Amino acid sequence: MTAHRYFNPLDRFIVGADKALRVIAGVASASRPTPAAQAPDATLSAAEQRHSAGLMRVNHVGEVCAQALYNSQARHAHSPAIRAQFDEAGRDEEDHLAWTAQRVHELGSRLSLLNPLWYAGSFALGTIAARMGDGQSLGFVVETEKQVEAHLESHLGDLPPQDAKSRAIVRQMQLDEIEHGAAAQRLGATDTPAPVKALMGIMGKVMTKTAYYL
Repeated sequence: MTAHRYFNPLDRFIVGADKALRVIAGVASASRPTPAAQAPDATLSAAEQRHSAGLMRVNHVGEVCAQALYNSQARHAHSPAIRAQFDEAGRDEEDHLAWTAQRVHELGSRLSLLNPLWYAGSFALGTIAARMGDGQSLGFVVETEKQVEAHLESHLGDLPPQDAKSRAIVRQMQLDEIEHGAAAQRLGATDTPAPVKALMGIMGKVMTKTAYYL
């Protein structure tokens, strides 16, 4: 149990605003060491380095979105247990946020210029999902994590084979996302309607194609 859940609404607003500013600014602290630390260095061509950086920037944007979703869903959750789950998952996602940011910089690139937009849009989606009830909110998490897991799997196939550091980060992220989805399922997630799933997929594709460059 964390003290976070006992904050009054104003406290939670202040904490949420502080988190939003830190996420948008690219400031994150990991509670776990980056998986890349145990992976060997590799020589990448200029093209491979740009490609890895673009993919890891996309993954960082995904974590910006995850922070916004969990922040908004925790704020509007009806059950303390569900709020605690959103808070816990958000801490894992902050690890991902820090790991991917570090890797993007190691690859000589920058974070997305559109992070404020990604955060604001995701926060709005999370708020809408949460206001539909805890079951629907958890169902949104389950579907989001399914799509993220598939997205990360595609990156494992697309990253340069010798880029072991980026691949190690993506693998650990994938394991964490699977657990987040399973936890939401155990807490009583209801199925997300097919049109919403399709819309989420379209929005995800727009985000990934844009964030690769911007």
